[in-house]
Amino acid sequence: MYLVLELQTNNGTTAVVPAVAYADLNKAYQKYYTALAAAAVSTVEVHTVMLFTEKGEMIRVEFFEHPAETEEEE
Repeated sequence: MYLVLELQTNNGTTAVVPAVAYADLNKAYQKYYTALAAAAVSTVEVHTVMLFTEKGEMIRVEFFEHPAETEEEE
């Protein structure tokens, strides 16, 4: 079994999007990359997506950082 988990961190608080489980690795990859596509353009400060097995063996993990703009940058 393969699981895709998403973490979204803003202002030091992390939200965990419930994991989705797949029996097929290619379907899990499809969900993984779809979530990463959204993370690439999100406004979440740190947007992480993980793909791992039910035993906790990590297959892939990637994240995007979108630092909050300061008043000087605006």
